[in-house]
Amino acid sequence: MTPQKSLAAQIVELIHMDGLAVGAHLPAQMLADRLRVSRSPINEALQQLHEKGVLSRQRNRGYFVAQAVPARADELAAELGLQEHDVLTNVYFRIADDLLHGELPAAFTETQMRTRYQLTPAQLNAILGRIANEGWAERRPGYGWEFSGMMHTPDALLQSYRLRLALEPAALLEPGYHLDPAILARCRQAELHLLAGGIETDTADQLHDRGVRFHESLVEASGNPFFIDTVRRVNRVRRLLSYRSMRDRKRYKQHCEQHLHILELLEQGRNADASQALREHLQSTLSNIGQITDILATEPTAAKRRRA
Repeated sequence: MTPQKSLAAQIVELIHMDGLAVGAHLPAQMLADRLRVSRSPINEALQQLHEKGVLSRQRNRGYFVAQAVPARADELAAELGLQEHDVLTNVYFRIADDLLHGELPAAFTETQMRTRYQLTPAQLNAILGRIANEGWAERRPGYGWEFSGMMHTPDALLQSYRLRLALEPAALLEPGYHLDPAILARCRQAELHLLAGGIETDTADQLHDRGVRFHESLVEASGNPFFIDTVRRVNRVRRLLSYRSMRDRKRYKQHCEQHLHILELLEQGRNADASQALREHLQSTLSNIGQITDILATEPTAAKRRRA
């Protein structure tokens, strides 16, 4: 899986590339749009840069450039220790890949993981915190950790899509449904970016987050908190499955075109047609998921014995 620079390091590069002077405002949404991620990790990166002195923070106004970024932005990032997050990202993907290959036992201890991946206790805590938040591992009562077995089985992937098939098209038919034009425009731009080459160049994280943002934006516009909470929960726990499915990116061109069609229908106020198009989009993915489940189902015999 392709490693990527930390978001904090990427923001430092943007400050340099855009020639932003000390005092320039850095809106979180603008950065989320530029880096094609959600606002939550952007806010974490901004807070990190604030702690490092690169940015200042003003109450109710956000973050501002606090120091000039030199021509070699990567050197500043390294000097500030921002590359530490690159290490954590790389190890995170190694753990995901090893789990999906059946090379990790279902139950494990922190000592085992620190030794296998050569991590400090702080590094491991950060990675396990992310994994636990995404729902594919949890601390066992008393001692150790355990991976969630349902999150790397073929049935789990099928079940997650069946839930979404039942929920997401219905959300578009909720009374008072309204998709903000600015959000619609951001969703459209993300799809156009992928069609312009991002399908091949974006990382697994970026592809997953773009898909999550599209579908969650559509459901959030329903205003129904039960729909919104459910789709957010299922998206958190299906991330591991998404990483495995991203090995074959040929289907993404069709996905982007379908997403753009749904946005066009919503823009025209044709919610019933958009709901049907969304249903067909999810159904086509479900129908073609055999390729992915075949990959998920094939794991080494030794790994199966470890989980037995």
